[in-house]
Amino acid sequence: RGFLSEKELKSLEEVPLPANLSIVRDVFIFAVYTGLSYVDIENLTNENINVGIDKSLWLHYKRVKTGVRVSLPLLEPALEIINRYDTYHKGGKKNQPLFPYVSNQIMNRYLKKVAKLAGVEDRVTYHVARHTFATTITLQHEIPLETVSKMLGHTKITTTQVYARVVDTKVMRDMATLKDMYSHKEDKSPNNKAANE
Repeated sequence: RGFLSEKELKSLEEVPLPANLSIVRDVFIFAVYTGLSYVDIENLTNENINVGIDKSLWLHYKRVKTGVRVSLPLLEPALEIINRYDTYHKGGKKNQPLFPYVSNQIMNRYLKKVAKLAGVEDRVTYHVARHTFATTITLQHEIPLETVSKMLGHTKITTTQVYARVVDTKVMRDMATLKDMYSHKEDKSPNNKAANE
């Protein structure tokens, strides 16, 4: 399951883009910071944003796929994107979508272009945003698995554990060289030589 590193995410956020690609990038980045699936983001309106128990803005919605109610506090990058589309969704009907509609097919086609312009070599599709929220944004910052599971709207924690394994695999790969370096260092240490004689 692909996900973006913080460095790749930063490249995507900062690359200058024409208007049509900017909309796609914004919707994708919003999903990176909220974990919303494509169908759920498509159904978002102003009514889904409310003041939460901590007096900050939260996102409240019901997942289309599972029917599970999801509540999560909005992180600053997600709020910035909502504010960017203020003129689009304010003043209209209560059920006015938060973002302009872009089909999933066009979204994925344009994301390929955005990734190329940003110098991100991994295959970037809309679903990568959800995986990035689960891994890079939450689990790698020590958000408990149970909390991540609730924010993703999973019905079973075993579904979320897949992301934890992805994070563990990345840690294993990243640490492999370091482990190898230290294991060879131990073999050559004077104490080991003495113990072997």
